[in-house]
Amino acid sequence: MDADRDPEKHELEKIHGGLEAETSEDSASDELARVHSGLTTEPDITAVGAPCSNSEAVLNLFKRDRPGSQTSADSQQTEGDDEPHDHQVPPHRTKSRTQSMRSVPRDAVKVPVSERRGCLARFCISAEVTDPYDYTRKKKWTITFIIACAGAAAPMGSSLILPALRDIAATFQVTETVVNLSIAFYMLSMSIFPLWWSSFSETLGRRNIYLASFVLFVVFNILAAVSSDIAMFIVMRCLSGGAAASVQAVGAGTVADIWEVKERGRAMGIFYLGPLCGPLLSPIIGGALAQSLGWRSTQYFLAIFGALLCVLILFCLPETLRRRRPLVAEAEQEAIESVEAEKSGATARPTLTRTATTKSVQVKTKKYLALLRRAFLEPLRIILYLQFPAVAISVYYATVTFMSLYMLNISIQQTFSIAPYSYDPTIIGLLFLPNSLGYFLSSIFGGRWVDAIMHREAQAAGRYDEHGKLVFRPEDRMKENAWIAAALWPAAIITYGWTAEYGVSIAGPMVANFFFGVGSMLIFAMATTMLTEFLPRKASNGVALNNFVRNIFSCIGCIITAPLVDAIGNGALFTIVGGVALVSGFATISAMKRFGGRWRVSMDQRIEKAMGD
Repeated sequence: MDADRDPEKHELEKIHGGLEAETSEDSASDELARVHSGLTTEPDITAVGAPCSNSEAVLNLFKRDRPGSQTSADSQQTEGDDEPHDHQVPPHRTKSRTQSMRSVPRDAVKVPVSERRGCLARFCISAEVTDPYDYTRKKKWTITFIIACAGAAAPMGSSLILPALRDIAATFQVTETVVNLSIAFYMLSMSIFPLWWSSFSETLGRRNIYLASFVLFVVFNILAAVSSDIAMFIVMRCLSGGAAASVQAVGAGTVADIWEVKERGRAMGIFYLGPLCGPLLSPIIGGALAQSLGWRSTQYFLAIFGALLCVLILFCLPETLRRRRPLVAEAEQEAIESVEAEKSGATARPTLTRTATTKSVQVKTKKYLALLRRAFLEPLRIILYLQFPAVAISVYYATVTFMSLYMLNISIQQTFSIAPYSYDPTIIGLLFLPNSLGYFLSSIFGGRWVDAIMHREAQAAGRYDEHGKLVFRPEDRMKENAWIAAALWPAAIITYGWTAEYGVSIAGPMVANFFFGVGSMLIFAMATTMLTEFLPRKASNGVALNNFVRNIFSCIGCIITAPLVDAIGNGALFTIVGGVALVSGFATISAMKRFGGRWRVSMDQRIEKAMGD
């Protein structure tokens, strides 16, 4: 039975024939390592061959990832994984290749119901486990699917009302440019709120954040639906965007909690299907609802969707954070040390001691001040990560791409609702389908492609650690995939601009938008995953920083697009956008190829001191 579950072990036992089960652990490991030494430099077929092969035999290898079989994830790591990790990204296992071949994967150790963490955790069908890496693949994909669905809420809210902008303007008797502010401030809230959601998740856990944020999402969307004026509508939209934005920062951390490095690119791609399926479906749904039931029905739809997510999270999503940050204990320790230092005048940090009653008020005051600072001000310190070139350049290029996406969305609604097209809201909703289909396909196949590139580069460079595990580098994600994407989506958006400018057949701009979706999604996934690997101990912070910067510029893009289209037209506008994107993309990839390794090493040496950790 064991041999069936572990084919490599079975082959090794056939080679050694007389090897006894009672042989000591060390000698058995050495012997197996010698026999297996010739296998450590072979490509990982499941990661490299499958994406570019039509062989049925190769494709069937993916089906071998069944419970009880050892995946090769345990034999891979990213550079820097030997450093201590914080609670945001659980430490990667450090089993040797010979150990991972011989051993049967550990069964997940379930946490007793009474000790589960998170709000109403006893009602969760999926058990919390001590090590999220030990979840079965089926359970990991289930969790990833839930997070992907939750991730669809925020972008769905931003694009659901696009086909109904004219109706909303007519209801509140304002211009479309004013109504665009509801989208712009929605994006702004999606940039700011994740900073605090990420910080609170360290202390309160992922499950609590998901539940709290989506309860708020339901409430704010109901209030947006019953808005009596444009000011109330914009404010409620802003708050609902901030509530749903929790998944943008915390969701990537959840993926990192349960998936090891080898398969994280693929899992991150599937996770991003949620945020991309939102824009894929929401304009269609929004157009149909606005035309049949009025624009207010779009906000009720979001409230119902948020309520369904609350139910799904409550019953199916366990806590995956390995260790919560003891924020209260840290604040109390800081307060006691401060009071003791003031009393003694010493510069050294004293140890924790029992404080006198006369100092209790002073300690409590400093404790609450420290709590407020740590909870609300310290999250802003993630901006300091931009001092590191590797982080800054990744965030910059992702921002250029994301801002272009929202400029394109505004242009589609504005251009095709007037002559010579003059489409109704339902048809306009369908026009967002081609680029969203590009996002979808790129997300499915792009992650697997990048994982294959990572394995290829590590094996070609012979990067193995002392245990024979592949050592990955974040900058390896910017290879031919990045060059193709950096040329594809700017060319597509320029093509869209001029075909829309001259009012050609609708097929022209729609085909261009499809290729925009393919190229831009490759950049989104690549940049996000690189940030989690440049900052392996602060994965959620890296993603929150990326969302913070890109959504601020997306807010600006939503505000300026309509006036610019009126002033200079789609052709000139998107030629400028595409030109900036081409230069930015090629410069980013060239710089990362030339200096990426040096930047990464320098950042690893300086990051704790620079960030005050």
